[in-house]
This record gives sequence, structure tokens and C-alpha cells, in this order.
Amino acid sequence: MSRSYWLPLVLLTMMSAVVPVWGEDEQIFFAVVSAVPKDKMRISAKVLAEGAVSDLKLIPGDAVAGNPVWRTLEVCHALKLEGAKIAEGLKVFSARVLDASMLPMALQGYAGDCLIKKAVEIAPLVD
Repeated sequence: MSRSYWLPLVLLTMMSAVVPVWGEDEQIFFAVVSAVPKDKMRISAKVLAEGAVSDLKLIPGDAVAGNPVWRTLEVCHALKLEGAKIAEGLKVFSARVLDASMLPMALQGYAGDCLIKKAVEIAPLVD
């Protein structure tokens, strides 16, 4: 076979064996916003990390802070996050809004309770 056939195959094989250095600290987290966000740079949330649910502050990275999804977060929103744990909370590198049914089971109960509480207590006050 020709060299032009083998070169891409060898390059792909080599690249798949290399682990990117910049992604070592990034992990996947799931979260539910637990309080009405007043400061978009520090949002309180219930976060599933390493199999346990804990209260953490979500601190957006530069790319996330300007995202329209982040600016419109409300209480009870379910999120899939990529980030790293830091001393102040969780540094968020990317965020996606999820339906509460797509959360892991450890957070679904909290999300359901939060939505019921929001419908009963917070929504009537809006009118």
C-alpha cells in the first residue's frame, strides 16, 4: 500500500495513545441550583461529586461567565458541569442545562423537591 494510506493511520494511532495534559483536573459534575442566584459569579448548588452530594459554590470560568445560559440561571435548574474542585467551591469550565430527569438518582429527589417548593412558594410571589 502507498505511504499516503499508512501515514494518517499511524498518526491517528499515536494521537489516541497520548493523554492530553490540560484535561487531567477536569471532571464531570452534576448540580442543581439550590438558592436564588444574586451574584452570578458565585452560585450556590447541590453538587454530585465522587458519589456524594454536597453544597458548593459554582464559580464560572471566563468563557462560562459570558454565556447566556449562565446569566439566566434560576433556582432548581439542573446542570451538567465540567470543572475542577478548588478551595472556594467548583471552578466551572463548561455548563449545560439538563432536564431534572437526566440527573443521577442522587440528585433527582432534591431536584423534584426544589421544583415543588418553587411552584408553591416562589411562583405565586411573581404576580
